[in-house]
Amino acid sequence: MSNNLKKGGEEADFTKPLHVPIQRRSFFMYAGATAGATALLLSGCDDDDDNSTTPAGTVSLGSGDVGVLNYAYALEQLEAAFYAQVVANFYTGVTADERTALTAIAKHEAIHRDFLKAAIPAASVIPALTPDFSKVTFSDRTSVLSTAKTFEDLGVAAYNGAGSLIKSDDYLLLAGKIVSVEARHAAAIRDMISNGTFADSTAVDANGLDGAMTVAQVLAAAQPFIKEKLNGDNVGK
Repeated sequence: MSNNLKKGGEEADFTKPLHVPIQRRSFFMYAGATAGATALLLSGCDDDDDNSTTPAGTVSLGSGDVGVLNYAYALEQLEAAFYAQVVANFYTGVTADERTALTAIAKHEAIHRDFLKAAIPAASVIPALTPDFSKVTFSDRTSVLSTAKTFEDLGVAAYNGAGSLIKSDDYLLLAGKIVSVEARHAAAIRDMISNGTFADSTAVDANGLDGAMTVAQVLAAAQPFIKEKLNGDNVGK
């Protein structure tokens, strides 16, 4: 369990599905560790609303830095919903160490989701998304861990790719703090699948760097797991 959770005396509400309203208390709990940057984040989040018309059934992530925050929020919603189902009914044969690690990851993802939800101005935040985990067999270890690997590697590449789109140094700092945690998750999941693969050549290149993906690449990979159509054409613009 994270120190923030312990000090706040409140568990991240990671068991709730994707459509449940976000609790703002989790944001303030998280913000306690990043108070200075968070104050700046909140004060600077109102200049990037996207008023463009989007087709019915499509969710526009918006533009500018708010678009980047919505982009991250969409991915964190997906991850939080996935791990909530994982820890609600662990797969057959789960070990004690796996149970502990997956529970910790579930809490982190719920905190990230709640933090981003609370940080984005209400008029600009995207709605709660509907996950589609129909291709995941939650009772099967291989299915769960392979999906977790997909989400964690995707999350790291998404944050890395979005870095160049972020205009605010404060946003960039917060994104860096989140992606470092996502990378820890990715490493842990990789080692659960095959010990020692936490930083193999499929994750880290010859220069010792993690990969980065564009918004379009990330959304194409995430879209099969989200029922609403996401439009990220203006993210960071």
